[in-house]
Amino acid sequence: MSEHHPQDQGAPAAGEHEAHETVQPELPAEHAAQAYDEGGVPERIVATEPREPFLLRLYRTMFRLAIERSYTRVGIVGLGFGAVFCAISIRLVIMASTPSSGNDDHRIAASATTAIRPDIIDRNGEILATDIRTVSVFAEPRKIYDKDEAVELLTAVLPELNATDLRAKLSTKKGFVWVKREITPKQQQEVHRLGLPGIGFLPDHKRVYPNGVAAAHIIGATNLDNIGIAGMEKYIDNQGNGALNSLGFVAKQADLAPVQLSLDLRAQFAVRDELVKGVEHFKAKAGASMILDVTTGEVIALASYPDFDPNEPKDALAPDRINRMNVGVYEMGSTFKAMTLAMALDSGKYNVNSTFDTRGGAMHWGRQTIHDYHATGRVLTMPEVFTHSSNIGSAKMALGVGIPGHQAFLRKMGLLDRMRTELPESASPILPPRWSEINTITIAFGHGIAVAPIQATAAVAAIINGGDFMVPTFLKRDEATARAKATHVLSAQNSEAMRFIMRLNATEGSAKKASIPLYYVGGKTGTAEKVIGGRYNKNRLFTTFMAASPMNDPKYLFVTLMDEPQGLPETGGYATAAYNSGSVTGKIIERVAPILGLPPQFDPPARPFPQMVKAGAYHVNMVDGR
Repeated sequence: MSEHHPQDQGAPAAGEHEAHETVQPELPAEHAAQAYDEGGVPERIVATEPREPFLLRLYRTMFRLAIERSYTRVGIVGLGFGAVFCAISIRLVIMASTPSSGNDDHRIAASATTAIRPDIIDRNGEILATDIRTVSVFAEPRKIYDKDEAVELLTAVLPELNATDLRAKLSTKKGFVWVKREITPKQQQEVHRLGLPGIGFLPDHKRVYPNGVAAAHIIGATNLDNIGIAGMEKYIDNQGNGALNSLGFVAKQADLAPVQLSLDLRAQFAVRDELVKGVEHFKAKAGASMILDVTTGEVIALASYPDFDPNEPKDALAPDRINRMNVGVYEMGSTFKAMTLAMALDSGKYNVNSTFDTRGGAMHWGRQTIHDYHATGRVLTMPEVFTHSSNIGSAKMALGVGIPGHQAFLRKMGLLDRMRTELPESASPILPPRWSEINTITIAFGHGIAVAPIQATAAVAAIINGGDFMVPTFLKRDEATARAKATHVLSAQNSEAMRFIMRLNATEGSAKKASIPLYYVGGKTGTAEKVIGGRYNKNRLFTTFMAASPMNDPKYLFVTLMDEPQGLPETGGYATAAYNSGSVTGKIIERVAPILGLPPQFDPPARPFPQMVKAGAYHVNMVDGR
């Protein structure tokens, strides 16, 4: 048997040994460790695999490079997408903060359609102004390809549109334009049937005033976008309603509480009616009248004529449609004597028994001469200065108080500064550029200073209500709130003295023709010559009458003024206040007294002026009811 050697079985062929190194199988880890532990050294342990073919290695390398390149591409693409996303986000932020011109009108329209307003109601809850839902037509010019066809069809169903103006609107590059605001449901249906591309509808709100002209100068008006442009409507927006609407915070009218005014609609109707009759009867250029609650400062009624219908606000633009109570400034004539007498009492230099020499019927001061138109030629008591409407007596009182005292008193009575009420419309008084003694003399009887009638009304209210000055309000409030905000300007005793003097004037003085039986009225007339071309014109008068009732405990002050009333045969040709403004005021009192809860006094009040009796005032027996 032949002997076999191991090397013979796997011996490589000749020449092959040089080409390949010996490849041994990889030892398990535990065997290698054992060899080292026993001090043996393995010949050589090589853990290699058989060499791959060239093409396989090439493919594997190319695949690995492709994978690495794909990761790089994905990263680059991700960065690209991130950059694009950031750019778009920044662009959106810029577009939101800086709207494009193409969207301006659309944004304005959206704002207009959300301009919802609260109801305005009178003190008894009667609606004076409210919103109704309506629809408006808009166009998107870029979507209208045949402009001429659109103009022809739209003007056929909306004939009030001007074809030229509409064509100009549709030819713009804007994204949105209004075609017609506040159309009727029938018109909406007809436009819808046209099927015009680029024509649509938006819900809108229209302000309506159920009582028309009745309280126009108080309520004011809104524009087409339902934004307040005058009166209490503008006041409401100034209080924040406009800002809320513009930001879209108000979505329903039910979200807004009604704005309640001090106005009594019943009295308002009566006041305007009598005013219009009076202006037309006495052929006056204009007139105004108001009722003020002297205990709260509430305006119960205010009318100025000519007026306007707030449902057609364009009429308010006429120059003669101003609110003469708030915006007009006038020389108030002898009604200012109430301020002069109150000032004299307040100064402490005079009392109700003080006397003033008016003999001669004229007072010379430099180049000026002051006359009494109802001269008595004798010494007058303070009440007589008022009842005889003495310019001389009033001038002497004012000179006795002095310029600083005169100015200080008129200022605290709210007569030297613009009076700010809720109504945005107001006017500043016209004062002397340099206040000298002659100015104090003429201002004492209501010339040389021009104020808004509402200012003079507030001042007289303070004089008779116990001495509390209150800025008039057009919002409902109670007496406690009003008194808490009031400024005390006159003592209670001096206020009683003025009530006594004004009542005496209604029974014995210049207001006798305007005295109203049963309502214990006191008042003062005022007739001022208007300045025309820099000179006083005796034929063009401004007349005023102020009356309070009941004079023993005043509740309401009634004021009427007339601009250039004419003398009539029934007045003997006279155009002074007692004949016109006084007459109208009397009729107003007779109509509204029952409405306002003023009961007729069939028996005069007993001792209505106790402080005057105590002071021994002259003529007190004529008015104290004994």
